Amino acid sequence: MVTEGELLQALDALLDESVEARAAAARSAFDTVAGLRRDRVVLLGAGGCGRRALVGMRHAGAAPLAFADNNPARHGSTIDGIPVLSPANAAAQYGDSAVFVVTIWGANSPHRFAHSRAQLVALGCDVVIPFPLLFWKYPNGTLPHYLQDWPEQVLTAREAVRAGARLWADDASRVEYLAQVRFRLHADFDGLTHPVAHPQYFPDDLYAWRADEWIVDGGAYDGDTLRVLLQRQVPFEHLFACEPDPVNFAKLEAMVAALPNGVRARISVHEVALASASGMLHLDARADASSTTQSWAGSDTVTVDAKPLDRLLAGAVPTLVKLDIEGAEPEALRGARETIVTHAPVLAICVYHVQDHLWSIPLMLKSWRDDYAFYLRPHNEEGWDLVCYAVPQSRWITHVGRIAS
Repeated sequence: MVTEGELLQALDALLDESVEARAAAARSAFDTVAGLRRDRVVLLGAGGCGRRALVGMRHAGAAPLAFADNNPARHGSTIDGIPVLSPANAAAQYGDSAVFVVTIWGANSPHRFAHSRAQLVALGCDVVIPFPLLFWKYPNGTLPHYLQDWPEQVLTAREAVRAGARLWADDASRVEYLAQVRFRLHADFDGLTHPVAHPQYFPDDLYAWRADEWIVDGGAYDGDTLRVLLQRQVPFEHLFACEPDPVNFAKLEAMVAALPNGVRARISVHEVALASASGMLHLDARADASSTTQSWAGSDTVTVDAKPLDRLLAGAVPTLVKLDIEGAEPEALRGARETIVTHAPVLAICVYHVQDHLWSIPLMLKSWRDDYAFYLRPHNEEGWDLVCYAVPQSRWITHVGRIAS
């Protein structure tokens, strides 16, 4: 059991540090741990996180000795001139003379820092650290990166962080909130919980499913959320799917077109970005789940239509709104404020794309309606797919109400 009082007491201890002290500690954390090896770095993980670390180091005129990677297909190759070795070969060459930085961090993976640390220690590497410490030393080109950002910003928002702690309706949410705040402050990977068992957006213990659910799927990607509904044979009246990335939208449209007529008639797809006001946005179109919108044009962006949900819905009354839109959730929520205030749909909002969304999004929703119960659930490892569920009083349940077997 973790009461609200116990959570606040633990938070106060965690936040009892000056902004200046935390900033200084973050900037020196890598060198403090690495010691004399601070200029001898091996990056374990040659994927997106590792390449981001390389960019940051190169910005500062530094470079790793090598990448180590568990994918045999990468062994013997180079990335921007840096050799890629097997972990065993990297450990044999550098295990007692370099600091090994674990740069494996991504969604849809069972990986945890502890796994890589154990692997490297078993190979003879005696200094192993997580990548945020390296990002804090080399911030240009690395920060912000999803929830990874300067830790002192958490202390700057101390009062909001404490206010956010008062919102959670159950023990699991309070435990998760404390772990997530600690993660943002101290890169404490070991303190994070593991994912819950139920499918993302469809918890079986937070609200009772209705056969006439009218669902907004914000960030519909290629139809991944819809596939979960169909596979579990969950009843629903209508699904209103929004996806701005042209490649993703084409996949979504093709998927829906291939469905039986009776199912297809209950789904509408919209090539649009959700925003607080109508206009045009520029999309960093990656043709994957991480495409992001921005207000400025770039060399690789495409222009997309943006509209608020209040306008798009045109009188429809959603019962469930899901948003996973790569950090644009607050703007999309502002564009749905009238709908939320008037109709109080269940909300399933991702809060892991930006450091402060953990507390700023639920606090914003609480300011609009005071009858929501808030829950926090992790659906992936190491901070990924963290969802805030806001359940209106009309949908509260006192027992487990399963949506499907």
